[in-house]
Amino acid sequence: MNELSQVVLVNEKDEACGVMEKLEAHLQGVLHRAFSVFIVNESGEMLLQQRAFGKYHSGGLWTNACCSHPLPGEEVEAAAHRRLREEMGMDSSLLKLFDFVYRTAFDNGLIEYEYDHVFLGVYNGVVVPDSNEVNDYRWLSANEITAWLQREPAIFTSWFHLAFPRVLAHLNQVSTTPGV
Repeated sequence: MNELSQVVLVNEKDEACGVMEKLEAHLQGVLHRAFSVFIVNESGEMLLQQRAFGKYHSGGLWTNACCSHPLPGEEVEAAAHRRLREEMGMDSSLLKLFDFVYRTAFDNGLIEYEYDHVFLGVYNGVVVPDSNEVNDYRWLSANEITAWLQREPAIFTSWFHLAFPRVLAHLNQVSTTPGV
């Protein structure tokens, strides 16, 4: 089996309990390890990507800068850096914010059941997305994203709906905390 097509199966405490082919894990709806990377710039804008239309699920939907799965034996943060480079053609130092578990069933029969590690980075350089992964990208303010989410919730990924408010709360806390 190709290691690049495997995901790490985990329990609700994020303890590894095996590996499975990625598509099979999504067909069976088995809990597996994942990560989501949020990137902001010095102007306070957040980088969003529109997933490529050919993705096996959520194609064409808008989401955070990068999301994927670590390979078996790969540290989650190392995987996040690897996928930032592969998907968006950039990298950034990353801060781990939180973890959460979510489950979403899609119309195509796939089930996303993930233990998601959420990271935040700051980046001000050029973004060079891989067209096989990303259809489009935008830098938007938190207010613009919030308004867009309220206006058109169906065009965003399920995990973005869950993670964005928590990332935004962290950013708001940091910006209002003296000395941070």
